[in-house]
Amino acid sequence: MKIAISAESTIDLPKELLSLYDIHTLPYTIILGDKEYLDGEILPEQIFKFYEDTKTLPKTSAINTIQYQEHFNSLLKDYDGVIHFCLSSEISSSCKNAMEASSKFKNVYVVDTKSLSTGIALQAIYASNLVKEGLDIKDVYESALKRVPYVQASFVLKKLEFLYKGGRCSALSYFGANLLQIRPQIILKDGKMGPHKKYRGNMEKVVKNYCEDTLAEFNNPDLSIGFVTYTTASDEMLKIAKDSLINRGFKTIYCTKAGATISSHCGENTLGILYINDGGENL
Repeated sequence: MKIAISAESTIDLPKELLSLYDIHTLPYTIILGDKEYLDGEILPEQIFKFYEDTKTLPKTSAINTIQYQEHFNSLLKDYDGVIHFCLSSEISSSCKNAMEASSKFKNVYVVDTKSLSTGIALQAIYASNLVKEGLDIKDVYESALKRVPYVQASFVLKKLEFLYKGGRCSALSYFGANLLQIRPQIILKDGKMGPHKKYRGNMEKVVKNYCEDTLAEFNNPDLSIGFVTYTTASDEMLKIAKDSLINRGFKTIYCTKAGATISSHCGENTLGILYINDGGENL
């Protein structure tokens, strides 16, 4: 049986990794004022420049049921089945739309990843590897579901401006963070974004402390693969984050840049380390 692994553009993988793991994507729509762009056609830097010039937050449009139906139908021309990995249902209505669309097909399965960015990628890559091993579609799907609760997806950011204006943090938290120059850690828990630890200082110091704390708290990683994912970051920030994963013993480490959709919600100077925290027990 030929199985397609699919996700939205919020998977935040460059073309070469999508090709390597044979993952198919469909894009979100980014709205800047009265203009619309597909995620992948516009760079995060253009989004940040738009906000700097207009003080208007970019908007993202959920993928609708018809778009998913067209996507699945297109894949089924070349594949016998599809497993699609969705942005968390707690973040976007897209997942609900994907599940509704999948009900129109016999062999399309949708995974609510309860995650975002390369937290989605970790799950899709795992499924892709199982497909290459020749597992049945239901076995791949059920194996993927078992790992969903173990995905460690978190990040630190310099400013809360984008999250606040996008309605994802309270005015009180925003005011306090700005006043005290706090660099918050945001973590995905049960599919929802929420504050975790708080840091202060320059971003290089913040990233170092964040990586140390995260690896100490979520201390049972599957060391086969880890991600450093960012919107914008200095070379030193990236080196610190990557070295933290190297020192912990991760075998494969990818540094990836977040796409336009994720960047629209997080803003500049956002960086996270992401991995599956189950020790590889579900492999």
